[in-house]
Amino acid sequence: MGSVKDLTIIQKPTQTETGIGRFVFSDRYSVFDWGEMPDIIPDKGKSIAVLASYFFEKLNEMGIQTHYLGLIEDGKTKSLKNLLSPSKIMEIKLLRVIKPEFKNGIYDYSPYKNEKGNFLIPIEVIYRNYLPAGSSVFKRIERGELSPEDLGLAQMPTPNQKLEKPILDVSTKLEITDRYMSWNEAMSISGMNEKELELLKQLTLKINSLITNEFNKIDLINEDGKIEVGFDSNRNFIVVDVLGTLDECRFTYEGLPVSKEIARIYYRNTDWAKAVDEAKVKDRQHWKEICALQPPHLPKNIVILISQIYRSCTNLITGKEWFKDVPNLKTIVEDIKKELKL
Repeated sequence: MGSVKDLTIIQKPTQTETGIGRFVFSDRYSVFDWGEMPDIIPDKGKSIAVLASYFFEKLNEMGIQTHYLGLIEDGKTKSLKNLLSPSKIMEIKLLRVIKPEFKNGIYDYSPYKNEKGNFLIPIEVIYRNYLPAGSSVFKRIERGELSPEDLGLAQMPTPNQKLEKPILDVSTKLEITDRYMSWNEAMSISGMNEKELELLKQLTLKINSLITNEFNKIDLINEDGKIEVGFDSNRNFIVVDVLGTLDECRFTYEGLPVSKEIARIYYRNTDWAKAVDEAKVKDRQHWKEICALQPPHLPKNIVILISQIYRSCTNLITGKEWFKDVPNLKTIVEDIKKELKL
């Protein structure tokens, strides 16, 4: 399936019917689009599965359709209220994935023009409530790929700026490296019309509001995040993949990123991160193959602290102690700051 979770197909989807699959969330993680990194984060998979389930169940209560069916325990599909211990296996409805073919240096999205429904829309929608220093927005402005006006801003943004209202951004989903694009291109490659695009934006804002409000309760700031959607057989939106987790979103607590961004902070000062940037400039398609260096291991203390962050946030947001003997969140954050010399 990918660098951090695997997919088991139980029943394949068709043009008219959804299939059934199971996500198996691993303790792997990925940064800078590298894929599987050399370390694992203990209990990360279970933490993500439980937290994602919490938000899927919230969306279902709001009348928003999702692909979530429940978590697997003792061979049965269960809701969170019936789950006895944290599970890393989530059962989902499966949509078709129509992969664009790479031809003559570009991706061919023409098959989407004739599809009615029951497929994954080949884009990711990003919401931004803040512009943290590590946001891709600043690099894109620096490269001339984006202007403040494109974001609805009157002037150049500054690192860690809080936005008056959320900004929505869009990128590809099925290309070898995620690529930001205009909303017109997103509409074109996916076969959506203007009405559908507007509905998708409104859906993203609702989800952003839900996640923001839930994390505000534990004093975490929801800086940015992403959602993925598909069309069901009647061409209604269905929220897919995972949302509201420390992998899909960027949260901060007292100024410290509370997500896999902790690993990114460590790696940004390594020679490997510089080699990744250089390789991407040389060849966006095959950059990993030509990258001069492999990622080094994280220090063991950082691995332990990141694991504690995942477990703590899942306990706090869901209001249940799925993971025992987890230190206070404030204590974990203080220890991370010391470890990273922040």
